[in-house]
Amino acid sequence: MSDFRFSPIKSEAELRKAIEYTHIACFQLCQLALGRYLPVAGNIGIFCHDDDEFIFLTALREKLTDRNDNWNQKYFRLHESITIPARGDLPETTYTYLYIRRPDPKSPQIGDVDFVIDSEEHRRLQSLAELGERMNGIDLLYRPDLDMIRLSRPDIDALPYLTTKTMAENVAAALE
Repeated sequence: MSDFRFSPIKSEAELRKAIEYTHIACFQLCQLALGRYLPVAGNIGIFCHDDDEFIFLTALREKLTDRNDNWNQKYFRLHESITIPARGDLPETTYTYLYIRRPDPKSPQIGDVDFVIDSEEHRRLQSLAELGERMNGIDLLYRPDLDMIRLSRPDIDALPYLTTKTMAENVAAALE
């Protein structure tokens, strides 16, 4: 028996349930922290919790994505985008890239979503994070290696990241 909400994921249907859950939880955290929903960058990540799950999910990712179209050899373009319909006030959202993360015993979360904010708000939130501030009960962590801000709360097992670029912009910059 697993201590994780979805792990081990053993089918494409279970992966899609984990994606939908991650989507909803990350949008909820943005709403709690910022008082609004943000546009997504275009990628969603699912976290593995053991080596067998990682082997299974990377094989499934090979089926769902173009192995030659990846950014940082980490985010793989989906053959068919995943669109999650609007639910209540949650907007319809489309993901074009999938990330499957290796097991990390320090990270029990289900997955993550990157959201886009403008540069000015990013700088303001980065300053708060560097001071160790919280925002509406949400922990802020600045990741200088990624130039992203992570939102987290212990009772929500998904991680939204805030960035200033969409996945399409990252891919375009990498091709220059």
